[in-house]
Amino acid sequence: MDRLARLGAHLSAAPAAAAAVFQDPVQGEVGLRAAELFGVSGKVCLVTGGTKGIGFMIARGLVENGARVYIASRKAALCESAAAELNAIGGSGSAVGLAADLSTDEACAALAAAIDAAEPGGLHVLVNNAGATWGAPYEEYPDAAWQKVMDLNVRAVFNLTKHCTPALARAARAGDPARVINISSVDGCRAEQTNGPTAAFAYTVSKGAVNHLTHALCRALSGQNITVNCIAPGLFPSNMTSFFLASPEGRDMARKSNPLGKFGKTADMAGVAVFLSSPASAHVNGVIIPVDGGALLHDRGAA
Repeated sequence: MDRLARLGAHLSAAPAAAAAVFQDPVQGEVGLRAAELFGVSGKVCLVTGGTKGIGFMIARGLVENGARVYIASRKAALCESAAAELNAIGGSGSAVGLAADLSTDEACAALAAAIDAAEPGGLHVLVNNAGATWGAPYEEYPDAAWQKVMDLNVRAVFNLTKHCTPALARAARAGDPARVINISSVDGCRAEQTNGPTAAFAYTVSKGAVNHLTHALCRALSGQNITVNCIAPGLFPSNMTSFFLASPEGRDMARKSNPLGKFGKTADMAGVAVFLSSPASAHVNGVIIPVDGGALLHDRGAA
């Protein structure tokens, strides 16, 4: 057979071969209607630092869509009030407050044990959101900042994930793995908080480490049917940004410095967190998702 004839034979056979190769053998495993594809109803979730700011936004999105969400924070009163507020909002889910100080490995183990005891079916979603920052001029930046910030922002993320892994593996299902969602920052992707009286060197470095830890944990946990992804928020209302967004001038500056002319809102954060917790993201693993209106890709101050 000459070359042209062989090519003709190959092309005539290609459609049948392609159909056989690319046909989805489990296309009915997850329904494509939004309520099922993006559904988190009945899932058990743990959100650290969930009493305020980004953690509360994530917890609210999960609760309103039917998940049972454990909110962990250092202060019991804040946990109880945040859980009460979420339960009063409505939706088909519920919130439970759990006081926990994640600064030590023993405390991380105790929190994981409490979830284990309360949820024999396991933990579907772990959101590592608790974090700290420390601002000071470069010349005066204290050594103590490094231990406090790195311990909570990086070390605690690893320790809590490690202790929660058995519960996550127990909850994982074929086609819908368990999830670890780390919260870093766009500042961990492009360091900017390095000048002025509130330079945040430890914070910037810690969030870059969270991004890298996400990749490392992805490699470690994928074999147990656990995905690990990371959300890197831009400017959102929180305790860390209250000094900037408290005034009309600060809010106006935030809008003008963002390509979309806005700063982050609850729906922006809740949306991506629900997606990463739902069957829709079952094949998303080891990624860092900036949620910043495109600021990471624009020069600072771009309108």
